[in-house]
Amino acid sequence: MKAELIAVGTEILLGQITDTNTPFIAQKLANLGIDVYFQSTVGDNPERLKATIELAAQRSGLIILSGGLGPTEDDLTKQTVADFLQQKLVTDAPAMAKIERYFRETGRVMTENNRIQAMYLANAQPISNRTGFAVGIFAKETNGPDFLLLPGPPSELEPMVSEQVLPLLTKNYFRDHILHSRVLRFFGIGESELTTQLSDLIDKQKNPTIAPYAKQNEVTLRLTARGKTVSEVDGALNNCESKIQKLVGDYFYGYGDHNSLSKVVIKQLKKAQSTVSAVEGFTDGRLLTALTESDDNNQISKGGRVLTTLSLVTDQNEFQTDLKSKKDTEQLAKQIKQDTNSNLGIAVSQAQLDQVANGEQVGSIWIAIVDNKNQMNCKKLKFSTIRPFVKERVVMNALSMINQILK
Repeated sequence: MKAELIAVGTEILLGQITDTNTPFIAQKLANLGIDVYFQSTVGDNPERLKATIELAAQRSGLIILSGGLGPTEDDLTKQTVADFLQQKLVTDAPAMAKIERYFRETGRVMTENNRIQAMYLANAQPISNRTGFAVGIFAKETNGPDFLLLPGPPSELEPMVSEQVLPLLTKNYFRDHILHSRVLRFFGIGESELTTQLSDLIDKQKNPTIAPYAKQNEVTLRLTARGKTVSEVDGALNNCESKIQKLVGDYFYGYGDHNSLSKVVIKQLKKAQSTVSAVEGFTDGRLLTALTESDDNNQISKGGRVLTTLSLVTDQNEFQTDLKSKKDTEQLAKQIKQDTNSNLGIAVSQAQLDQVANGEQVGSIWIAIVDNKNQMNCKKLKFSTIRPFVKERVVMNALSMINQILK
């Protein structure tokens, strides 16, 4: 099955609002194993919308339109699709009753244009709108592409897709199949390098499918498999993941859509009953924040220091300026571990900055970690420019180092 997404709305073209519906729908379709090859945006113009639909009908088996189902004069999506399919619009009684009840209970006068929100294609299936009034529409055609029409407001579209559309698509297109997805998370490798390493697997993918997603400072892979039994699907996922782990397993840190490296590290620390303390001179407290964000009972962090100019802690707890060397960073990690009696002591040095010909600042920082056996782990990071995301990347590297120590 190949799907095509069409976002309808002049306000999107003018940049007045951001289209979040298209990426949301695309991700949900990827989870089902439905390919999306084309996406487009068209204004509230029936002629241009019809031309966009005609083009989509030539190359896709499922056309999904979002937006243009409301009561105003420029909401013409369902009328345009009805004209294209040569179908009439009829009223969905439950949806109409909901609209009438709303106006009755609020004491407002309902204008006739509100009735259009309860209308759907005569030969199609209406989809109820739990958070709004405009019904969704699913038209399964025998001599052409299928159509799915969804409301534009994300507060209406997202619950409709999650609660009703996904089961509907599964029932219609995967009736005899089970679909399972698995998300693998990677840090320390970019999307281009990851996909290059996995190019043979990705080029030959059929079942499971492999979909890479680049995120801030990390990459995820979504594996989606289909089969007739749970064991068949899980076996396909396990086999595919095994091949991936052999190629890029050194960068893998966890599973799931809503996971993060900090959550994995905190879980590891709790399991090992380990505590940490840190001194940060470059990351402005971001590391300490990451180590406490999922630590509800404050079991992990034993505190630390955030310094505007990182300095060496002496026996008198005084500070010496200009801490940039590996030796001093290692000494600071030892000192903070000892001062707080923690299992792990971490130090992030201040940046060693250099100017280059184009005026940019390039530089490097040291991360030093003393583990519970008093073994030193030290890493130097080099960065090409000073940007806010660089500090986040340093934090991710520190978390990755902790994760490797705990494995």
